[in-house]
Amino acid sequence: MSSSRHPVALTIEQQVDDATKLLATVMCLPLVDGLFPALVLAGALDTAMGILEVGLLVFGGSAMVAVIIAEMNASPRQQAKVVLAVGSLVVALAVVEAALAPTVAGLLNLHIFERFAGVVIIAVAASTASARIGEYLPRPAVIIGLGLVASLDPAGAALVVDVRPELLLRAVAASGVGVAFALVVALTSPYLRNAVDLDRFRFGSAVALGVLALSIYGLVPENAPLALAVLVVTALFAFDPGRARDRDLEYEPDDIDITAALSDGGTTGPQRVENPIGGDEPDCDDDHVPCQ
Repeated sequence: MSSSRHPVALTIEQQVDDATKLLATVMCLPLVDGLFPALVLAGALDTAMGILEVGLLVFGGSAMVAVIIAEMNASPRQQAKVVLAVGSLVVALAVVEAALAPTVAGLLNLHIFERFAGVVIIAVAASTASARIGEYLPRPAVIIGLGLVASLDPAGAALVVDVRPELLLRAVAASGVGVAFALVVALTSPYLRNAVDLDRFRFGSAVALGVLALSIYGLVPENAPLALAVLVVTALFAFDPGRARDRDLEYEPDDIDITAALSDGGTTGPQRVENPIGGDEPDCDDDHVPCQ
């Protein structure tokens, strides 16, 4: 089981048991489930701030950080090689999808589709924050599929492959930011391994994704990069510089809060409580022992 307890990483790890494959799946997920092309169509890459937000929150999200810190036990140099190999695939696919996005745009009413793109980001944010919430939400690909049906406009259909350098460069920049972030995390992982509170970073990243969705809806001014501000504040609160002075070879998660685990879909068996006088107290679930 994923030692990071990240909902997205846990879900993917049920099908992928290798850390390298897990990282590749996590970083390619926005390309596979249609989130990245939806953001391209919604105009999320039109500004420099948008490129940074997509790169750091979509390609370089909290799931990626959790996988590198908690699941990859190789040396920083070996981790960097893995990140570069995965990153080259991510960048290549991002360019291809960005070039094909105008083909899809010719079939859609983009004003309607942008609404569904925002819903997708909110769904991803909710799934990142809580595994229980994610169980009740449709997958991003399903939401995007519904958006394609709802915004379909065959009258404007045209087969277009947009190879404008600026569009492709934006796709390279957005995916490259995510890969660069992953590379920094990999190289500094021995110092970050137990200095970063992954759960706190995960919740803050979910909030930042929600703010990114608001920007797509036009509720956040374009010149106010609130999503990046939330992410920076989250990183500061999740980082303990005192524990980053020494290299750590293994990720050591804090003891699981039973109450939090239960409230977020976790399950625990009957607990035994240590008797301060000596021995173990019997389980209070026993019919003969009243619970306090």
